[in-house]
Amino acid sequence: MSSDGGGSQMGVAGALGLSVTSSVAIVICNKYLMSTLKFYFATTLTSWHLLVTFCTLHIAQRLRFFEAKPIDAQTVISFGFLNGISIGLLNLCLGFNSVGFYQMTKLAIIPFTMLLETIFLSKKFSQSIKASLMVLLLGVGIASVTDLQLNLLGSIIAVLTIAATCVCQILTNQIQRRLKVSSTQLLYQSSLYQSAVLLITGPFVDKLLTKKDVFAFEYTFEVVVFILLSCGIAVSVNFSTFLVIGTTSPVTYQVLGHLKTCLILSFGYVLLKDPFTLRNLAGILIAIFGMGLYSFFSVSESRKKTEGAMLPVNTQMSEKDSAPLLGTKASPWQESSGAENFDDVPRTAKSAFSRQLNP
Repeated sequence: MSSDGGGSQMGVAGALGLSVTSSVAIVICNKYLMSTLKFYFATTLTSWHLLVTFCTLHIAQRLRFFEAKPIDAQTVISFGFLNGISIGLLNLCLGFNSVGFYQMTKLAIIPFTMLLETIFLSKKFSQSIKASLMVLLLGVGIASVTDLQLNLLGSIIAVLTIAATCVCQILTNQIQRRLKVSSTQLLYQSSLYQSAVLLITGPFVDKLLTKKDVFAFEYTFEVVVFILLSCGIAVSVNFSTFLVIGTTSPVTYQVLGHLKTCLILSFGYVLLKDPFTLRNLAGILIAIFGMGLYSFFSVSESRKKTEGAMLPVNTQMSEKDSAPLLGTKASPWQESSGAENFDDVPRTAKSAFSRQLNP
């Protein structure tokens, strides 16, 4: 049990490290692509990211690096389309709102995710976890929120963005667990549908936001090189996103996302000479303190549950209240099926989201 737990812990740590590294790298690459090379077509670029991700995974599957597992078509298609819509809404949210309000929208994803998991999945979060997340959100808010300009259309898009993002991340976790598929298998099955949505809508969304046509852009050699580099990094970003959500939880993934925000602000100051104030520094320090509290309380609660599960008790322990950043939870595709009855596995994305974790 010790070696299994250690291996799982190393796996989660590796997933978190890959997610942070690849996310910071792609932000720096895309910032140069957009700020210096004037390629402003973010939604279309994301569709290319997903298409390259699918092609890469298809080649890996043909070379037998992983085994493709069939998933119900309705589940995969609806999940892929919903993810594509979520990405498009995020770009629209930034386009129709100030940067400060957009950051507030991202901060709202954690409490809304917790609310949905509490209502639909009967998941419980301790007061310690809630308090640590409040400290984290306060710090990120101080560091990143600079202005709050409200408008009706932007607010409606922000609400839709929060709802779509939360549901997508919860589904990413639940489909992997309930249907016993790995993050690679789920990403392989769904990335083509995500890409299709954005390939069709991306040029229109980008033209609406930038007043420019992606097809009329002058693609120099340097632009093409950085687009290809961005697509290559995006494969790691997409893979690590599904892996982190599958091995931890949607809330933990959002906590990790705010860590990335702090790192990006710091790298922006160090590498790109972006403006940096004492307010930014104070916010980052508060946010890091909140992340430390969240990880500490999550690991403590995880250990208590693990110790309780080792006692000779006939009743089953409920799922972890929260997933630690460096917890000992095994990957969902490595969990023992035990007395699992596959007749009880949900066949649609809707049922995967709405049904209890422990029927």
